[in-house]
Amino acid sequence: MLYYLLFPLKDLFPFFNIFRYITFRAAMACITAFVLSLVLGPMLIRFLSRLELGQNVRKDDSAQLYDLHKKKQGTPTMGGILILFSIFVSTVLWADILNHFVLIVLFSTLWLGLTGFVDDYKKHIMKSSKGISASEKMLSQIGLGLIVGAFLFLVFPEMTRLDIPFLKDVSVDLGIFYIVLVILVIAGSSNAVNLTDGLDGLAIGIVIMVAFAFSILSYLSGNIKFSTYLLIPFIKGVGELSVFCAGILGAGLGFLWFNCYPASVFMGDVGSLALGGALGITALLIKKELLLIVVGGVFVLEALSVILQVASFRLTGKRIFKIAPIHHHFQFLGWQENKVIVRFWIIAALLALLTVVTIKIR
Repeated sequence: MLYYLLFPLKDLFPFFNIFRYITFRAAMACITAFVLSLVLGPMLIRFLSRLELGQNVRKDDSAQLYDLHKKKQGTPTMGGILILFSIFVSTVLWADILNHFVLIVLFSTLWLGLTGFVDDYKKHIMKSSKGISASEKMLSQIGLGLIVGAFLFLVFPEMTRLDIPFLKDVSVDLGIFYIVLVILVIAGSSNAVNLTDGLDGLAIGIVIMVAFAFSILSYLSGNIKFSTYLLIPFIKGVGELSVFCAGILGAGLGFLWFNCYPASVFMGDVGSLALGGALGITALLIKKELLLIVVGGVFVLEALSVILQVASFRLTGKRIFKIAPIHHHFQFLGWQENKVIVRFWIIAALLALLTVVTIKIR
């Protein structure tokens, strides 16, 4: 919004020419989102506490896990509302809000945020033990994938090409099956972040690192000089997503201020589902679908641990891990919660750095 209000004044006030630079607006979006989260955080926590929207630690899931996490009982949740509000405000203020890529990510984030909100609403306000069912959640994600996938297939047919990392000028045209890829990426990334959100600050810390990497990759993909030099697909207008990703970075840092161990608030499904989906749709739009597996390696590991655990138990009656997702497995091995969190952060940071470096490998 500020881009349209102030940039046209550059002829009268040369200073406003700075609004043409995505790097400047991305930095300001990050700062704006961080300040909003930091300032509004205490008010939201008090509000959630008054409504008694606290975390419910269930003993029937696992007695040992209950003993490890019972001190979190009643901690305010649904703090993801703060993250999404900060992201939306910072993006609307600093991004080219009429850019179709920006509109797609905002629409997708809002869709999944509402899905998570309904889930949290049922669990914490209507006191339904499980919230919405897994099938209802999946149906919402598939519906979003169909809408976004069909739109990109019909309006931007060039987006259906799947870029292969590490190989020069190698891509695969998926055609109509691109819609299937969109569904898989959105559902997979959304659920993976949701599964990871089980320890204080774990999920949001990794989201921050992925968002930072994607902010850089978005800028490079939308800059014809850099994309040509690096031999990566140039996508006109996609550079604006670096502003959106910077908003996630700033909002995440602000939320982590309150969510770090020991957490004063949790993001809930309203935050985890939306953030996971936002990262997934960003990967699709900047044509880094396969690199999402690398940069989000910790999320992949968390989701894979659940899949393997369920499959192994149903097929053999035995469990691979003491408990899934895998971050709880390490807790059962005797690791302190903050040690698990920091070590997973270290891995995520290295994977984010590796992802950025790999664009030079062709």
